[in-house]
Amino acid sequence: MQSALIIRPITPTDDTQMATIVRKDLEEAGFALPGTAYFDPQLDRLSAFYAGQPNGAYWVLSDKVGQVYGGGGIGPYAPGIAELQKLYIRADRRGFGDGQRLIDCALTYARQHYPQVYLETFVALRAANHLYAKNGFVALDAPLPGSEHSACDAWWLLQFEK
Repeated sequence: MQSALIIRPITPTDDTQMATIVRKDLEEAGFALPGTAYFDPQLDRLSAFYAGQPNGAYWVLSDKVGQVYGGGGIGPYAPGIAELQKLYIRADRRGFGDGQRLIDCALTYARQHYPQVYLETFVALRAANHLYAKNGFVALDAPLPGSEHSACDAWWLLQFEK
């Protein structure tokens, strides 16, 4: 099944599926809390939100008939800093390398527009944190100024080499 899955830009027909994946993942992890992506106002319309972001994009992992299995995006955070946003994979697709594929796509895009990439997550999401460290992100002691996800307790920053 994995070879049949593609990464492509999000479309309006993907919005409901992706919002469901994000909310279900956060509920299952016990993080359906204020200060998380669960309550982001743009969650139900990610395609329109990212279409309006300068130097921002969102991709979904889907099969050829349009079933979405996960997604992730890049958006502007601060001058010179992108944010890796809303990287979520359905529970039944974890462990197949899909998260790495989405990170590769997002970082390839980010490298063209930003010297740094920031992200916010939870310490309890060990597999995700391992993936970030494996990709060169460095753990921070505190969030960068301007954080909208106050419930997060782990912050990472990647500096691209020049």
